[in-house]
Amino acid sequence: MNKWNTFQAGILLLALSTSCEENTVEEPEIELQAVTVENLHAPGDLMDRSTGEITEVRPFRYFSLEDNQMVEDREGDWDIGFKGTTIIVNSGSSGSGTAQASVVTGTFDEITSVPATADFKSDREDGMAIPTGSGNGWYNYNSSSHIVSPIPGRVLLIRTNEGNHAKVEILSYYQDNPPLSEVDPMTTPSPYFTFRYLIQPDGTINF
Repeated sequence: MNKWNTFQAGILLLALSTSCEENTVEEPEIELQAVTVENLHAPGDLMDRSTGEITEVRPFRYFSLEDNQMVEDREGDWDIGFKGTTIIVNSGSSGSGTAQASVVTGTFDEITSVPATADFKSDREDGMAIPTGSGNGWYNYNSSSHIVSPIPGRVLLIRTNEGNHAKVEILSYYQDNPPLSEVDPMTTPSPYFTFRYLIQPDGTINF
């Protein structure tokens, strides 16, 4: 190639490079929005209080964080499930999926990324990813008032079946999310979960 053709080729490459740079459009950053789910009814098993015997086993209510909707049955594509005060994830002993959970301390707004200390687990026969029992997972039970209340500063981190991360805060165990001062455990309908969550759909750990 002679000098003139080399020079022309250089000009052409420069023009193409400049054109590509001018045509490059930066994708706008999408602000993540928290979603609030209200009054998810998830009654626990019926028990004979005089004997402690379970008289009716009720199903879990399954929910897809990815799709923000209820899922009909255990074989569907769900991430978390509710029954009574128990919250399960779709993996291990609870389901055929790959969802996992970690319970962390911090306010919902303060947690802007998955902490390095987060210990994601699947459900097992000898222990759930979201621990059950008062003070262990997401709630406290007051044995005097018989009221179930979310633990302040307790957030559930969920790794969904799709491999994305979500943070979940349980807001209320009672229908229509009443103030705890107005809850009468004998008459206020429960369990009706109200919770909010935010999911990062791009697979990263930032919210």
